Amino acid sequence: MAGKIHRSTSRWFAKESEKMNEKRKAYLVGGGIGSLAAAAFMIRDGRMAGSDISILEAAAVLGGSLDGGGNPEHGYSMRGGRMLTTDNYECTWDLFKSIPSLRLKNQTVFEETLEFNEKYKSNSKARLIDRWRGKVPVTSMGFSMQDRMELLKLSNTDEDVLGNSTITDWLSPAFFETEFWYMWSTTFAFQPWHSAIEFKRYLHRFMLEFSRIETLGGVKRTVYNQYDSLVRPLQSWLEEKGVRFVTACMVTDFEHKLADGMFIVTGIHCRRHGVNQIIDVKNGDLVFFQNGSMTDASSLGSMTAAPAALNKLDSHGWMLWEKLALGRPEFGNPAAFNSCIAQSSWESFTITLKNPAFFRNMTELSGNQAGTGGLVTFKDSNWLLSVVLPHQPHFANQPQDVQVFWGYALFPDRVGNFVAKPMAACNGEEILRELCGHLRFDLDTVATAICVPCRMPYITSMFMPRARGDRPLPVPLVSKNLAFVSQFVEIDDDVVFTVEYSVRAAQMAVYQLLGVDRQVPAVTPHDKSLLVQFEALLKSLH
Repeated sequence: MAGKIHRSTSRWFAKESEKMNEKRKAYLVGGGIGSLAAAAFMIRDGRMAGSDISILEAAAVLGGSLDGGGNPEHGYSMRGGRMLTTDNYECTWDLFKSIPSLRLKNQTVFEETLEFNEKYKSNSKARLIDRWRGKVPVTSMGFSMQDRMELLKLSNTDEDVLGNSTITDWLSPAFFETEFWYMWSTTFAFQPWHSAIEFKRYLHRFMLEFSRIETLGGVKRTVYNQYDSLVRPLQSWLEEKGVRFVTACMVTDFEHKLADGMFIVTGIHCRRHGVNQIIDVKNGDLVFFQNGSMTDASSLGSMTAAPAALNKLDSHGWMLWEKLALGRPEFGNPAAFNSCIAQSSWESFTITLKNPAFFRNMTELSGNQAGTGGLVTFKDSNWLLSVVLPHQPHFANQPQDVQVFWGYALFPDRVGNFVAKPMAACNGEEILRELCGHLRFDLDTVATAICVPCRMPYITSMFMPRARGDRPLPVPLVSKNLAFVSQFVEIDDDVVFTVEYSVRAAQMAVYQLLGVDRQVPAVTPHDKSLLVQFEALLKSLH
């Protein structure tokens, strides 16, 4: 009987929530994938009208870290690319099964992506390249028995015990010279001084990838870069639903009140085109805040200039979270993530070519056609340089006679092997010289290339060691109408530096605040599968 009453109450609550959702408005601070996803979930599952949703973004375009733009004349640029899998990413695909493709009629973004990856499957044949330009054998992970025992201990240790320790606190120096570490660290951008908790979470969340890390066989790619393939279709769908996009709008503060111990946002202070404004947040309205940004204070260079060395004081991207969390520990501790650029930065670059020679030479060297190989890492590079040649075209507006690829380096503060200066001080021309030096390619192959470097001081800030409470819950227990949707929230079992994490945070926040009578897709427990565990064990012993 109690069960029946509970279900009846749940249905009544859901209906009452839907009625209230028809009257309320929602304001999303930040225009990244978390806010875009939250808006979509409010419309699709929360029955809110798109016209009642406003997204406030300081930049001129939406998408946040999922950026991509440029042209053949001045070069294309994207700060990074995100690995996807269809074995995980439960919330991401739950969303994009509802979003129409911009390329193909009667197909969703999910269906389009599946079809594309059936044609172009990842099977890297040159995951690591050594100083002699040779392919490093990677069927063995290179573990000693000590490495195996230490890795097993770390992966089985409770997070409360791991605390704010680093990976180096648990693994010996020799581990960081194994083939596994070179592949795992460059695939996911881990550094030895990063959080042991997050490293453990990755080992569990991507245990399926552990046994195929040398081929990247589980990796899925979007048709184009992720701005064209994910952000633009989602933004187009939201526009059709009437969502209001307010760009060039910097939010500077929240007005609030306390009622029965609950924090309630009552106003949003913002500045647009030099004019200060206050948005009145009425009773029942909701506010979603993208706290922190891994691409905050990013800067682009050129063929003749290195990227400027910016920090959070230049961009103000962390200021609002810092202000909100001051004296309110339930809203997190941004200082845990943004206080040491030397431990959270790396540099990427995007290269635009009008000569097919480079792609042809890379195919001969790697054995992979563009779009099938994933990362190629130069393990003896001082910068720990990696490149990936995606399927062409990689931009929706890219001409057929133009090729574009992307690369990055985990140690931009080190002097190069072929250019006598740190990567951080290099312009695009010097990065091309360093890359061709490792590949032993003639500079003629990149004579007309355009290389756009990008410095990102906080790109792995979410990997920094953290203590429990440094990240707020998507909806803090003391919050009545404020939710956090970003890489800097606390979600059990899932991992940051993924599109999935932002989308999951958004879905959790929307469902909780709107009383949606639908379950958020669970994190698939691949690490509990005996088969997956057995395959990982075999790989570690090989």
